[in-house]
Amino acid sequence: MKWAFFMLCMAMTMPAMAQFNVKALKGAAKAVKAVTLTDAQMAEYVKEYIDWMDTHNQVCADDNEYTIRLKKLTEGLTDVEGIPLNFKVYYVIDVNAFACADGSVRIFSSLMDIMTDDELLGVIGHEVGHVAHKDSKNGFRTALLTSALKDGISSQGGTAAKLSDSQLGDLGEALVNSTYSQKQERSADDYGYEFLKSHGKNPWAMALSFQKLKKLQEEAGAQKSSKLNQLFSTHPDLDARIQRMEERATSEGIEKPAVTE
Repeated sequence: MKWAFFMLCMAMTMPAMAQFNVKALKGAAKAVKAVTLTDAQMAEYVKEYIDWMDTHNQVCADDNEYTIRLKKLTEGLTDVEGIPLNFKVYYVIDVNAFACADGSVRIFSSLMDIMTDDELLGVIGHEVGHVAHKDSKNGFRTALLTSALKDGISSQGGTAAKLSDSQLGDLGEALVNSTYSQKQERSADDYGYEFLKSHGKNPWAMALSFQKLKKLQEEAGAQKSSKLNQLFSTHPDLDARIQRMEERATSEGIEKPAVTE
């Protein structure tokens, strides 16, 4: 997103695992240890995690149509707040997107299938906002200490301890189940809104992208155990976010674009 979706919504959208089962994390807060992580250690852990994610998901090749489209949309987006950005597409059936503290942004192909270019750019802006606001960094640290490193950290000479495959899986699960606060999500929504304007795009795309996610949520219906409903349950109310973006665009006198299916 976690759009943390993106979320599904983008949330949007803490980093999410595309191909792993999700189960509730109980008592995670109690597991946090009084451990100090240096920025250098954090950077090592983030790199280890994103490398693991890129290995465990099908990354679209450079000549793939999804990658070509994403490259066109993100042309010129090299960094935010001094953090270098890099973008890749995961060819998976889940509708999602996420960003890591190191500026790695991952978009799921199924999200691209349902979004227009402007809507997708809004999702990307939202995720970049989480990086700029340090939400991704703080969220990753919390997930790290409540999952993979809950039993403590072993390090030598200030170097981060290498995580096992099992620990990386635990970390991914913790990130799936983590949430941003409503304040953080609103700030990321606002960032995405301004991001669209700064790129000469109609910021109504933020509300329209949320509307598409809302439709998916409604179509999931009573399937309480569905991955889609699990994902939405960790993000703020979509109706409120849609209304907020619509009201902002309307107050600024911005015309709503024609909606085509």
